[in-house]
Amino acid sequence: MALLEVSNLGIAFGGLQAVSQLDLSIEKGHLYGLIGPNGAGKTTVFNMLTGVYRPTEGNIVLDGKDITGKSPEAINKAGVARTFQNIRLFNEMSVLDNVKVALHNQVRYSMLTGILRLPSFKEKEHEMNRRAHKLLQIFDLDGQANLKASQLPYGKQRKLEIARALATNPKLLLLDEPAAGMNPNETEELMQTVRSVRDQFGIAILLIEHDMNFVMGICEEITVLDYGRVIARGDGKAIRNNPKVIAAYLGGD
Repeated sequence: MALLEVSNLGIAFGGLQAVSQLDLSIEKGHLYGLIGPNGAGKTTVFNMLTGVYRPTEGNIVLDGKDITGKSPEAINKAGVARTFQNIRLFNEMSVLDNVKVALHNQVRYSMLTGILRLPSFKEKEHEMNRRAHKLLQIFDLDGQANLKASQLPYGKQRKLEIARALATNPKLLLLDEPAAGMNPNETEELMQTVRSVRDQFGIAILLIEHDMNFVMGICEEITVLDYGRVIARGDGKAIRNNPKVIAAYLGGD
């Protein structure tokens, strides 16, 4: 069984069918791309996969468990994490604390333990610090651990958002336009980082991206949406030469 199985997924807003009859199968440890013109329904798909939107039809099964229509918190605990097109960090918190926030879905202690600062609280805080620093090292951010998130340059803020998502220990990581706003050098570095994350953590990654060089250079399989429906699926070469994909992006018949 694939890690993620999406069957006949769809959602309508009033009379508008934003996504229809979407089938998607994602294997463990693989890199996938979801592309399409503006308004094709890509972010809507992410919002359904993460519980922001409740599908009006279809099913989402993660690692054998049906997560269709579950809350964002429940879906995150089940093993799905995401980043956003517009970076959403806690700007006034430190880089380290941004990652530690995400670790709280795994580290538990009672309110009394926290208030009294009992030994078990200190032990778990120490463990969170250790794990957060380890994640920051992977993204070459450990040297900026005590800076405010807002003090990081744009490219490093993107990396911090990915590090924070990984702190929730996901099985599936969703990246919404991770290369948006990056220069070519930052984009190339991010490609290497995403591959490294997949290899080190053994997770599946599904990304939305408009930078075709990024998508073609990193994704093993690509699904193309247009007006909420799948119009093509395959590897980079097949997608690049697909007449339906060319027409969708260039506005042809």
